[in-house]
Amino acid sequence: MDPIEIGLGVTGALLVMVVLGMRVAFAAGLAGLIGLVWIFWDRFDYAPDRFGRALTIAIKTAGQVPHSKVSSQALSLIPTFILIGFLAYYAGLTRALFEAAKRWIAWLPGGLAVSTVFATAGFAAVSGASVATAAVFARIAIPEMLKIGYDKRFAAGVVAAGGTLASLIPPSAILVIYAIIVEQDVGKLLLAGFLPGLFSAIVYALLIVGLALTIKGFGPPVTGFTWRQRFESLPPALPIVAVVVIIICFVYNPFGGDAWGTPTEGGAIGAFIVFCMAVFRGMRWPELKDALLETAKLSIMIFTIIWGVLIYVRFLGFADLPSAFSDWITSLHYPPLLILVCILLAYAVLGMFMDAIGMLLLTLPVVYPAIMALNGGEFVSAEESAFGMSGPMCAVWFGILVVKMAEFCLITPPIGLNCFVVAGVRPDLSVQDVFRGVIPFFVADAVTIALLVAFPAIVLWLPSLA
Repeated sequence: MDPIEIGLGVTGALLVMVVLGMRVAFAAGLAGLIGLVWIFWDRFDYAPDRFGRALTIAIKTAGQVPHSKVSSQALSLIPTFILIGFLAYYAGLTRALFEAAKRWIAWLPGGLAVSTVFATAGFAAVSGASVATAAVFARIAIPEMLKIGYDKRFAAGVVAAGGTLASLIPPSAILVIYAIIVEQDVGKLLLAGFLPGLFSAIVYALLIVGLALTIKGFGPPVTGFTWRQRFESLPPALPIVAVVVIIICFVYNPFGGDAWGTPTEGGAIGAFIVFCMAVFRGMRWPELKDALLETAKLSIMIFTIIWGVLIYVRFLGFADLPSAFSDWITSLHYPPLLILVCILLAYAVLGMFMDAIGMLLLTLPVVYPAIMALNGGEFVSAEESAFGMSGPMCAVWFGILVVKMAEFCLITPPIGLNCFVVAGVRPDLSVQDVFRGVIPFFVADAVTIALLVAFPAIVLWLPSLA
């Protein structure tokens, strides 16, 4: 068979395995290994022990992938970012952040839900993991909202949707993974996520205020806090702000010149600072043990997905499927922007059946070269490009768009991981309750994505300064 036909057949089998419920890591690894055997089988026509030789080479090829790719220094960012979030939670910094947001913002219509959104955004700035953010605020924010009469489904939806902000706001584990896959600068991508993440939080907040103004009794405001109480809430929340500033300064020197350090060093220093704060605030060995175990569990899950998918990606290279897809995309006689929108819609559909990280790892090796070719290539200038931006800036812009789509997929049924996490933390809520609660946020995410496509400057302004 032609390698392209083999690539399409194996990819179809992979999608079937995922839809049937097999974990992405195992489905991708198995599909990649089968595809490699098939490719090498065709190359050993009439050779003795044809299958054995093909299997041996396929196993050796697949076996080299996990270590060669995962040993990348950039991936060490992921466990440090996750550790920062869990240490902040066990140190009580998360509750302090929520309390500060409540005292300053809860006077708005739907104010407690708005406070939850901005508190999740603040926690996302030290966590980098959407699942961790959703789990933490399901324990903290939902009881507070239920006390004053919020519908339990909407309260759960606020937390599940707010947790997705960790995918964009730096430090973001998914942005790091994207940067490694497409071989782009991690620092610029982390900077690029800041404004779109804040913009997403504002759109969520406006949605909540609008619902509270139009639906009677939807979200009563919380009043009664004095200015003294508001200012007293700030010092306990400042450590999180300090960690964010330190990490950003390491990624991008605000005073000009070279960066003070690499993103990996910034993440490590941030984790150390939060650890010191946690110890100072009374964290002891049981809490530290739980933080380390939760970090290890989540990091291992992410790395296992990466290992399995990279085997499949190696097979795609032998099948030459990315180049074929790029050629097909560039041959279409449609406006480039329309093709981009169709690709984003395809991500929305695919996200109904796959988790965010697995979806990006599986699709980017094929989709990213096609988008770059559509724009005019890696080294095209802004004047000659299809989207009005240079090759490196197009890579950053597209990265933010697909990560935002990955956010969207974290709350879409039937696989929306954040919804399962919130339901798991709150026994009084079913998964169906949480999925009903996030429905209004689909509209907010659609508006955000449309604005990011229409106004790329929202994404590109900060990285253009670096």
